[in-house]
Amino acid sequence: MARSEFFRPFEVIEGNRKKGMVLIADHAGRALPDEYGSLSLPAREFDRHIAYDIGVEGLTRELATMTGAPAVMANFSRLLIDPNRGEDDPTMIRQLYDGTVIQANYPMTEKERKKRLNDFYRPYHDAVGSVIASVFEATGQAPFIVSLHSFTPEMQGRKRPWHVGILWDMDDRAPKPMMEMLAADKNIVVGDNEPYDGALRGDTMYRHAIVNGYAHALIEVRQDLIGEATGVRAWAERLHPIIEELNRKPDMHVVKQFGSRTGPILGEENG
Repeated sequence: MARSEFFRPFEVIEGNRKKGMVLIADHAGRALPDEYGSLSLPAREFDRHIAYDIGVEGLTRELATMTGAPAVMANFSRLLIDPNRGEDDPTMIRQLYDGTVIQANYPMTEKERKKRLNDFYRPYHDAVGSVIASVFEATGQAPFIVSLHSFTPEMQGRKRPWHVGILWDMDDRAPKPMMEMLAADKNIVVGDNEPYDGALRGDTMYRHAIVNGYAHALIEVRQDLIGEATGVRAWAERLHPIIEELNRKPDMHVVKQFGSRTGPILGEENG
């Protein structure tokens, strides 16, 4: 832990920009600066999915090594502020998450909300935007963006049968072939916009990929499959050739506007 002025809200894993690809991990970390303590929560809560995406840091590091592509990971816990939400989303700073009350997040003053935005959320997104822009500059083409997440095997008493889910909005360039390639393994149950819908206005993919017309996919791996190093390695080896094959497709590097199921793209409402 560290005081917020010394706390690193993100980590950039350097890679070859000419690969034309960027890996993103919004919920890789679960750290908090010293000044926030544990948000008045028991330490065990930070071992749960409510604090971070279990297994994703390791998966991102493995895939960054295998692909040679740059990656950006958030270091802070989503309980502090969730970078995969729009700034106007009421769940950006949660008061309740999967049965756990985060008392330190309520009441939330406007001053504290702005502090978390300025100290953690915005620097992370600035880093994501900067790396994406550097890839575009290096290649002269639109980058292919891959976002890595994980999900719990069970939520609110309901078991989730999928081993992996691909989340997407309206741009199907990467999600459809990715799902087909994953489903070629008959032992894998692949979710199409499961366990969540990929259309979320203001989230990371909306902000950095959809608005810009960049091909992208959000991959959700079930947490019990990547909770240990052997599982992380196995899933990295499964995803690596799929991501590489997609990245070689010319269509992944063309700017195309598909729109969003959430409504007009930001900036187009009056146009």
